[in-house]
Amino acid sequence: MSLSVAHAALSYAHGTSGTALLGETIGANLARTVARHPGREALVDVPSGRRWTYAEFGADVARLARGLLAAGVAKGDRVGIWAVNCPEWVLTQYATARIGAILVNINPAYRAHELRYVLDQAGVSLLIASLAHKTSDYRALVDGVRADCPGLRAVHYIGDPSWDDLVAGTVPGAVAEEELTSREAELSCDDPVNIQYTSGTTGFPKGATLTHHNILNNGYFVGETLGYTEHDRICLPVPFYHCFGMVMGNLAATSHGATMVVPAPSFEPAATLRAVERERCTSLYGVPTMFIAELNLPDFASYDLSTLRTGIMAGSPCPVEVMKRVVAEMNMAEVSICYGMTETSPVSTQTRRDDDVERRTGTVGRVLPHVEVKIVDPATGTTLPRGGAGELCTRGYGVMLGYWDEPDKTAEAIDAGRWMHTGDLAVMREDGYVQIVGRIKDMIIRGGENVYPREIEEFLHAHPKIADVQVVGVPDERFGEEILACVIPRDPADPPTLDDITAFCRERLAHYKIPRRLELLDTFPMTISGKVRKVELRRTYGG
Repeated sequence: MSLSVAHAALSYAHGTSGTALLGETIGANLARTVARHPGREALVDVPSGRRWTYAEFGADVARLARGLLAAGVAKGDRVGIWAVNCPEWVLTQYATARIGAILVNINPAYRAHELRYVLDQAGVSLLIASLAHKTSDYRALVDGVRADCPGLRAVHYIGDPSWDDLVAGTVPGAVAEEELTSREAELSCDDPVNIQYTSGTTGFPKGATLTHHNILNNGYFVGETLGYTEHDRICLPVPFYHCFGMVMGNLAATSHGATMVVPAPSFEPAATLRAVERERCTSLYGVPTMFIAELNLPDFASYDLSTLRTGIMAGSPCPVEVMKRVVAEMNMAEVSICYGMTETSPVSTQTRRDDDVERRTGTVGRVLPHVEVKIVDPATGTTLPRGGAGELCTRGYGVMLGYWDEPDKTAEAIDAGRWMHTGDLAVMREDGYVQIVGRIKDMIIRGGENVYPREIEEFLHAHPKIADVQVVGVPDERFGEEILACVIPRDPADPPTLDDITAFCRERLAHYKIPRRLELLDTFPMTISGKVRKVELRRTYGG
């Protein structure tokens, strides 16, 4: 008895479940879904009007898989995809999984030096790319780096004859279905299937290497927690090149027979709400800044969002006021907060559909099935009592194999017990729910006082003149660090002043938590996963 009481008091939790982990490859899981729901819609691309039933989607995945085999792609070869959200992205995701290739996700916003680094570091041998995105001419950028990437032997452009040749299997010759079946028989669910480059805030990003088992199970259990069935239709304005789109979105959908809806090549708030309305979506994803943009549309009230019931808000902490509006005004009564990182496939904790408003707005949920989390003293590594702030660590099926070809950096992130150290400051409450306090490196030490930016940001989101806010510490001769509020005004013509903010905070925040500096911005610098680059805010405005 005494042992269990002491154990319960620690900041440790594991997700028990009567539902077993999936012990199959992504291709095998898709085949089961196609067999169960051949006539249901699998994929809808709103911009082009193209639609696939699961039978059609499975057939097109197989056709592309045979084309990749004909192009000489072997098990373990790295196939890069550098493209905006489109059906071809999704087909490539599943086709590479079926042949045992490792899909390398490349951010569509990358410029030449970033593209060169990823192609070379991952050893990409075949690249699938968009022709263009916004002001980027992808063909010109690829041509400019090919000389520095000797391992890159083929490039196929979506919407170009080279893509048609790849799908047709004419490069160099046709491959029979039997060869695809034979290749699949060689695969294990523990094989690497995906490399995702984490959004490094300094230096080059690192390639988190993920297996079938990692990402298929994470997508499945996120979908289970949301209550997905074959009747759900998921609007996905989040990028496929990140876990949010391809795991929490695509794999959650296909493992449940649900429909993937692509509203636009990249995020557009109006296009997103139009897609929800026209396709009768039941679920909508986004980072908080996306939901803020949708809610702030001048004609927001004109969209029929009555079919929505759930969705995911993730990527960065959700302001309480934004969550309340999403529930009340977007009909998303079962919206879920997810927390995780690319290196953990990605979700470790999630709020539940029946959670009350306080849990849904004040925490990032509790541990998912088959996952462990603990909160440790960053200096000693010892597990803290519940209620204490420390570093959040997670362990289980979702932890990556490691950073591609970087064992030293892997060892810095994953300890000998296979715990992934997140770098996030968190508190585990008595009820097991987790609150993210901030990043260890973002914590502000002002005059000896520890200040957590998240607390101040939450508070300032209730200010009527503030649409969004980020708080960072900047150098100060007297206090060591001072508090800077970077604010996007709700109305640029009537922005808040520092005096406004000071008066708003004075009676309700301790004096040392009140921002002493203010910067008014139009947008925040963002990472590929939707997190604000606070290091850039500090660097730009810390002088």
